[in-house]
Parts: sequence; structure tokens; C-alpha cells
Amino acid sequence: MSATDRIALPLRRPATALAAWQRSALVLAGLAAALAPLWLLESFHLFQLTMAVIMALAVLGLNIVTGYNGQISLGHGAFFAVGAYATAILMSHLDWSFWATLPVSAVVCGLIGYGVGFPALRLGGLYLALTTFSLAVAVPQILKHKSIEGWTGGVQGLFLVKPDPPAFLPLTPDQWMYCMALIVSSVCFLLAWNLIRGRIGRALMATRDHPIAAEAMGMDIAALKTQAFAVSAMITGLAGSLSAVAVEYVAPDSFSFALSINLFVGMVVGGVASILGSLFGGLFVLFVPNIAEAISKAAPGVIYGVILIAFLFLLPDGFAGLLRRLAARLRRASP
Repeated sequence: MSATDRIALPLRRPATALAAWQRSALVLAGLAAALAPLWLLESFHLFQLTMAVIMALAVLGLNIVTGYNGQISLGHGAFFAVGAYATAILMSHLDWSFWATLPVSAVVCGLIGYGVGFPALRLGGLYLALTTFSLAVAVPQILKHKSIEGWTGGVQGLFLVKPDPPAFLPLTPDQWMYCMALIVSSVCFLLAWNLIRGRIGRALMATRDHPIAAEAMGMDIAALKTQAFAVSAMITGLAGSLSAVAVEYVAPDSFSFALSINLFVGMVVGGVASILGSLFGGLFVLFVPNIAEAISKAAPGVIYGVILIAFLFLLPDGFAGLLRRLAARLRRASP
């Protein structure tokens, strides 16, 4: 039996596991909550919610490599930018459909992520964080370079148009964009959930918590780290592709280092190593700055900092930690 197979031994089913009808009810309730904004929200607010879903997907990508594999990355904004530009270039210059650009965006970002994963074999902690920081700083400058300006649009960027919905669906382009974001994000969240629950996910967490023991058991630490970076970059790149079409515009200055920091904040606030927490992290990253600006237009950064500090003080393990504590109390209260 290999090391990863030993880790993948099935866990004992808890006595308080939800019944089949309860799981079905939760799925239906979640589906209804996700689709309700199509008819309840106006275009602008629906656009905001679409961007929140996209940011949640990007936070999920970061959570794979940092939360579950323990590699600190401050450069995931670069993968977000590459995915956005891959879609923008294919749609604006080659007239590809949006759906056709997604596999290309995923492959390109996955290859770049795999290449970035190689320094992770020798670097760790703050050194790896600085390496990924340099990537986040370099990519916007590369996108402005004159040698590729004809493809990227240089400083001016590229303009896109939202895809029209299918003729048989009575939806506006904004509503269809929200549906596309939901479809892509749901598939990625489901795949990530299955990945983490499987033997590969357990191997990732083993290398994060006990790397020496994991290597002694025969795990290929190098392969796991590079593969984690590749999968993480693919997911974040897909989020960038969705963002490019939702905003209908890409420019290098839209993908500054602040984007990478926002993704890191979303991961911590939502809950490190939590699939569901990534969703809340996306909502926090998008809506809290708007709330801070509504409270004080003179110093929104101060208000945002106060909200962030208060949140981390009250919920040091993020929103996912709050859910875990509530679930534990319900289990204790149940007969």
C-alpha cells in the first residue's frame, strides 16, 4: 500500500451526518438562493454580485495552494491577469466565443503556475512569498511592453462585449453573465471539494502539516507542490477570464499588486483551508470596500482597516471557523 493510499483510508461516517433528504433540501435551497438575484436585483447590483462570485473563485484558487498546501503566495493577481488577457486576446483579435477561451486560459495559467511551482521546491515561507510578490509586480509591466502591445493593447488595454444569452432564454446580457459566473464557479468549487476530500487533498495537507513525515512515507513532495500551484493558477485564471468579460475591459493597471493582497485578505477572512470560506471571502473583498466608502468618502481606507481588524479580532479563524463552531453546538444540542 502506497503512502497516499494509506492517507486515503475512508473516514468513519459520523453518527450525526445529514440524511439524504436533508442534503437534497440544502442543495435546493442553495440553488434557489443563487438564482433568486436574477429577478430580485437591478443590473448594477447584479453586476456587483457577479464580481463577488468571480472573486470567490479566485480566492478558492489561492486557498488550494496556501490554505491546503501551506505555500504562501502573494502573486495570484498575476494568474488572474493572465487568464483575463488570454480571454480578451482570443475574443478581440481572433473572434473566439467566450466558452472556447476557457480551456486555453486554464491551460496557459496552469503551465505558468507549474513553472512558478518549481521555485517552491527550494523556497518556503517568506522567501516564497517574496518570489510570488515579484511575479505580481512584473506581470502588469510585461503586459505594457511594446513588443506585445499589438496583442495586449498596451496601456490602453482591450475592450470586450458581453456574450448574448441563448435565444431560448429570456435573459439580459447581465443576467446571462451572472449565470455563466455561477456555472463556471460551481463546477470549480465542486471539483475542488472532491479534490480536497480525496487522497490527493489528504496528501497536500500532509505535506503542509508534516512535510518530513510525508516525505519519509514516500510522498513526492516536489510533484505535489508544483501540481498544487498549477491547479491553483488554473482556477484563478478562470476567474480572470470571467472578470474580463463581466467588466468588458482589461488593462494592466487593473491587475496591480493590490489585487493579490485582496485575494489574500479574502482567504484569511473567509477561512484558511476552507472551500465554503472562499465564497464568503469573495463577498468580503468586493462589498466591504464599498461599505467603507459609503461610511466615509474622505477616508475609506481607514474604515476598511477598522472593519478588517474588528472582523479578525472577533473571528480569528475566519467565517468558516464560525460555521464550524455553530455546527459543533448543533451536534451537541441534538439528541
